Amino acid sequence: MLKLNYDEAEMLKIMDQVVRKTMTMDMTWDWPCGVAYYGVSRVYEITRKEEYLNMLVNWTEEYMELGLPSFTVNTCAMGHVLITLYEATGDEKYWDIVMKKVDYLRNHALRFGDQVLQHTVSKGNDFPEQAWADTLFMAAFFLLRVGSKLADQALINDALNQYYWHIKYLQEPTTSLWYHGYNHILGNHMSGFHWARANAWAAYTMSQVKKVVKDWYLYPQCMDVECSLRDQLSALKLLQTEKGLWRTLLDDEEAYEEVSASCGIAAAMVNNQNPLHSKYIQKALQGILENVSEDGRVLNVSGGTAVMKDREGYRKVPKDWIQGWGQGLALAFFADLLDSQRLQEDRPR
Repeated sequence: MLKLNYDEAEMLKIMDQVVRKTMTMDMTWDWPCGVAYYGVSRVYEITRKEEYLNMLVNWTEEYMELGLPSFTVNTCAMGHVLITLYEATGDEKYWDIVMKKVDYLRNHALRFGDQVLQHTVSKGNDFPEQAWADTLFMAAFFLLRVGSKLADQALINDALNQYYWHIKYLQEPTTSLWYHGYNHILGNHMSGFHWARANAWAAYTMSQVKKVVKDWYLYPQCMDVECSLRDQLSALKLLQTEKGLWRTLLDDEEAYEEVSASCGIAAAMVNNQNPLHSKYIQKALQGILENVSEDGRVLNVSGGTAVMKDREGYRKVPKDWIQGWGQGLALAFFADLLDSQRLQEDRPR
């Protein structure tokens, strides 16, 4: 059991501020909004505040009327909020789009090797035969949620196959840290850095597998996920800074501390429920709260980042702007924290 200290009423107040700020952002139907609204959805799921649901419904309805963009791996991140909207309202139009995204990923998205999803950000062949850790959140976790909801074994197996190969391609055995990307054509990790948000995408989505998959222990790939996450978190805890955060290049002491990755890593620790991680989560909570402004902006979040060419490329990505993924990962961390504590105390969720 995790041992954590915080004021729940204060946490709910901060979450409300972050939600309200997030919903003022003019984000389009793409991955920044997908991650942001996933976070808002998680807050709705634990608070059941109809106001939050209505905010999501109103935005989604407006965008559906305007017309959705072409699907990519990144735009499939919007599937997460659609699952929540369907579950909350029962409106089939949301589920119809969910299934269109599933059809795209299953039958039209670019793949390589053993049916591994290539990371795509446009209709083009953006990164030929490249696997990015980002894909786990944008697509694999989404497929897993849908497959589990439908008890669709083929869909579950496809999702777990993505986890399996991303672990094989991206996790470095000696350090247990994750690389940002893998080039299957060249057989290398390109610049080969341990980028923090890549590790957050990996850790957070792996921490969801046991929560999402019924009888997870009957799937051999889930055992790979369990061991991969165990080893990764054991390594990550040693790289936490004095401020409770993680650096944008995890093992580079000159790299800046980055809050979105810190939220994803801390949330993974919460979901993994190892009591030995309590002190690291507590420290992260303090560090993250110090990076939330009074108007609900999550601060010190690095901008959108491709697999950069060199160390300086990662270290110079700006962190001065509000970003959807920063808002969403912070909300996911806060929501998972409250949800975890309520489950431990056997309280209504």
